[in-house]
Amino acid sequence: MAALHTLWMGLVLLGVLGVLQTQAEGQVSPQPNFQQDKFLGRWFTSGLASNSSWFREKKATLFMSLTVVAPTADGGLNLTNTFLRKDQCETLTLLLRPAGAPGSYSYMSPHWGSTRAVWVVDTDYESYALLCSSGTKGPGQDVHMATLYSRTQTPSAEVKEKFTTFARTQGFTEDAVVFLPKDDKCLVEHR
Repeated sequence: MAALHTLWMGLVLLGVLGVLQTQAEGQVSPQPNFQQDKFLGRWFTSGLASNSSWFREKKATLFMSLTVVAPTADGGLNLTNTFLRKDQCETLTLLLRPAGAPGSYSYMSPHWGSTRAVWVVDTDYESYALLCSSGTKGPGQDVHMATLYSRTQTPSAEVKEKFTTFARTQGFTEDAVVFLPKDDKCLVEHR
């Protein structure tokens, strides 16, 4: 009986350690000395990684999208994303409100009705930005996403490798990382 109790306690401890490790892998913080004014402008959503079941089902049908980042009066950001859906261009604007240190934001998901956190984790402002977001889409369903923004439609191999490495450090498996193909239909900024 003592052996079974010891085995059970060992499994519980391993489970707790596993939970702690998973939480540590997902911890992110914004880029030190983040400069929001340099982050503004046109970006192409070039890569994604997510633990979402929707993402796993749809990732083969996703295309690169155009995101325009503009400041708001309260220090937040408007992210206007134009993407291809059902052979038509659709536009969605998210209002990101400041949430702590510069580079940390939150927004209300229009689809799930829940608050999501977003961090600009790494950027050189000129060619790439790595973002991480976290939230829930229902009771007990935590959703995490890593996003690669690129100033051009063809991110360099170095930038792609940086994104892949970043996604892995966030706990995403290789099959959860996708680089989005171009579809010129929705990649032109309409003024």
